[in-house]
Amino acid sequence: MSDNPYPPPPPLSGAAAQQPKQRSNSPYVANASANPYQQQQQQQQQQQQQQQPGQQYPPPPGGFPGAPPPANPYQYQPLSPAPAPSSQYAQYAQPQPQYINQQPAYPPQQQQQPQGGSTSQPQRVQGYAPFVRKATKMVKKEVVLTDGQFIVSIPLSKKYLEHCKYKDGEEFTHLRYTAATTDPNDFTSTYTLRPKKYGRRTRIAVVCTMYNEDDVLFSKSMSAVMDNIAYLCSGNCLGWGPDSWKEIVVVIVSDGRAKVNQKTLDVLSVMGCYMDGLPRASVNGQPVTGHFFEFSTQVRVDKNLVARFADDPAKHQNIVPVQTLFLLKEKNAKKINSHRWFFSSVCEQLDPEICILIDIGTKPTKESFYHLYRAFERNEHVAGACGEIAAELGPYWKNLINPVVAVQNFEYKMSNILDKPLESVFGYISVLPGAFSAYRWKALQGRPLECYFKGEKPHGTNVSEANMYLAEDRILCFELVMRSDSQNVLKYVKSAKAETDVPSELHDLIKQRRRWLNGSFFASVHAVMNSGRIWKSGHTQARKWILFLETIYNSINLLFAWFNIGNMYLSFYFLFNIADSSDLAACTGGVVDVKGNDPFYPYGGSVSGVLRSIYLGSVLAMVIASMGNRPEAAKRMYIGFACIFAILMGFMLFMGIWTIKVSIQVYIDSQPNGLFDFVKYVATNSSFRDLVVSTLSTYALYLISSLMFLDPWHVFTCMLQYLFMIPAFCNILMVYAFCNIHDVSWGTKGITEASNLPAVTTSTNAAGEKIATVDLPEQNQDADEYYAGVLHKLDHEAAHLRDRKEDNTIKTDDDDFFKQFRTNTVLLWFFSNFLLVFIFTNGWILNKLTKPGQVNPYLSFLLWSVAVLSFIRFSMSTVYMVGWLKEWATDSHKRSVV
Repeated sequence: MSDNPYPPPPPLSGAAAQQPKQRSNSPYVANASANPYQQQQQQQQQQQQQQQPGQQYPPPPGGFPGAPPPANPYQYQPLSPAPAPSSQYAQYAQPQPQYINQQPAYPPQQQQQPQGGSTSQPQRVQGYAPFVRKATKMVKKEVVLTDGQFIVSIPLSKKYLEHCKYKDGEEFTHLRYTAATTDPNDFTSTYTLRPKKYGRRTRIAVVCTMYNEDDVLFSKSMSAVMDNIAYLCSGNCLGWGPDSWKEIVVVIVSDGRAKVNQKTLDVLSVMGCYMDGLPRASVNGQPVTGHFFEFSTQVRVDKNLVARFADDPAKHQNIVPVQTLFLLKEKNAKKINSHRWFFSSVCEQLDPEICILIDIGTKPTKESFYHLYRAFERNEHVAGACGEIAAELGPYWKNLINPVVAVQNFEYKMSNILDKPLESVFGYISVLPGAFSAYRWKALQGRPLECYFKGEKPHGTNVSEANMYLAEDRILCFELVMRSDSQNVLKYVKSAKAETDVPSELHDLIKQRRRWLNGSFFASVHAVMNSGRIWKSGHTQARKWILFLETIYNSINLLFAWFNIGNMYLSFYFLFNIADSSDLAACTGGVVDVKGNDPFYPYGGSVSGVLRSIYLGSVLAMVIASMGNRPEAAKRMYIGFACIFAILMGFMLFMGIWTIKVSIQVYIDSQPNGLFDFVKYVATNSSFRDLVVSTLSTYALYLISSLMFLDPWHVFTCMLQYLFMIPAFCNILMVYAFCNIHDVSWGTKGITEASNLPAVTTSTNAAGEKIATVDLPEQNQDADEYYAGVLHKLDHEAAHLRDRKEDNTIKTDDDDFFKQFRTNTVLLWFFSNFLLVFIFTNGWILNKLTKPGQVNPYLSFLLWSVAVLSFIRFSMSTVYMVGWLKEWATDSHKRSVV
């Protein structure tokens, strides 16, 4: 039995058929006419003006932007035309409120309420007024249930179809809605998706997860996904052709109906992937758990909210159909539950070869999907892969003006140049970022997904496990590589690139890194503690030893992460260890405050003591501020301490350069004779040698490796900001993370109640079929007006992107037991770090460990550790680059042959 209660739309006839098929509200059509709903709205507004002239309202705060100051700014006329904005979408802007010069009247008169409803205007925000479109008109329809389930197909507006290339076939003309009442694990046994119904093979399944992201972020990601699919169908990709869009399914999962962004739903409506009035609350008393909307869209909406159709003469590339499945979850249950819906309900049924995971807000380049897919084709043992994720820098890299963005950009770049290639060579990447990664579906099935979905359930009083599953993608990567029945490896794909929006405010970065740092720390502890599974895995003996060496490397990094704040202070202490007398210098291993050695002479000892006190006081203040305070509530304080730590880092850099300068001056004064004397001097002067080797092995390798990867610009634009922010990242981000270890929430979500939906109650007709009489969206002219209204609203939003403001309020709940665990962990962490500091700054202990005049042994250990670890990262990065060049040459040769 068909699930379509509507007949196919009638063909255009008469004058309508003779009209050119151009989108009336499109930005590329000059002198666009208003849609039918706009004309009707203007007529109603003119009638209201005639009935109620001279309505009076108080002015908005600060007056209307762009309007000349009136003599008396209290008279409000709702229908005056808006001043033309300086935007290419100006002709689509909804008329904005204006203020005219008339005498005030107090109190403001209340607008009369007509019978049948309210005519209150939407709240204005600095020149931006939300576009209010016509509500969906509903009519009663009798729907025959499909196997007892409510599944209905609604034809789309003719205004949509007249601009599309493909007009035949229900997947292009009808939006299919399914009210799922099952758990994700039981979905496959109850429902059949369109690609399965058509018997299509699915090679790639893409899931785009979102919560309450707005229309701009959604359009940025979705347009990039469509560009990737168009590239796969362009004929430039090995093994792909013009009809390959049939082998790709895009699944959009929204985490909870209560907080889904209405503007994002408008974009989905323009694409034909959503329609108001379809979602249902229950079917025969069973609550609906997920709302499925299936449609093969042919509309691309870019990040500027400009919709492009197949007949658009301004489009930059061919628009191919995209099999889209929009899943609107009824309840908010975190991102991991969204992935369970994708894997358990969609992938179990469609059986794709590769699953690509993307967060809304991430924008992959148009060739990224192809390069990810090729990584799995080249090596059958590749179970997962990720590409390069970069911070979004904006036009002309203007976002780099913000030091918070610049530091993150440097971190992302160096991780993609040194860390990810190293792990890729070993075969085990500790984390494939959920924002942009790919997995082989066959490798995921079984234990990996079972362990991954453990993060969806509460963990009781196991706080370490709860924090571990804040980084559930790390658990998934570990389980993939440690499978006993396969030789799975994980791969970094340099050619697949994506940019994502990063926090631009320090308090947002603190909240994000709280989850990242705590999750990665406990997940790393889990991986090290379970490293014995390497020898039980299905890998060859050579690969097992390689993975064991990587475990040792990760253990060393984990140990350094634990003592990070202690090592940071000791580095500061050693560089500023200036003593007022030779006796005190002998006790502490410091430098005597004498002219020539001390840049602050004769106040070196005092300056050293003051700066160390400021450093320790700032760390203590961060501990107190991090106990139970929200970063956004104290963002000015955090910015202030970030500036203090940046100033202290400036002193550290100065002292490091000064120390090298003094050592070079001593060498010059000794009147050396050639290179042999220089080598001898370096060998005997340990402080000079260690400092130079550590500096060169870190920052020089940053530049060399970046040049080797043909991506050096971040070194010149971001490294200075990164250097000054190192103490802040250590003493603010890490301290806040560990002081809030009891908080196992994602830190960015809040749950609200959703609006009520109609229920579906079934009965049996004379033919013995189960039917339901429900309200469904009206078709024909009302459907055209509805779609025109949605399209016009999108154009209106595009015209006022710069005027919009969002308000995000966040709340989190804490548990007493988790707080106690937090307290114990923080005490242990600080005690061990302070013990380290005490041991290597105590004069009596130093006299036992070293001789007077020698360099502190722990400082030498730190500097050489940095040098050795940097050399390992650089070496493995070089090995990866050689392999990447071989793969690139092979693919280029195959393309030339084809």
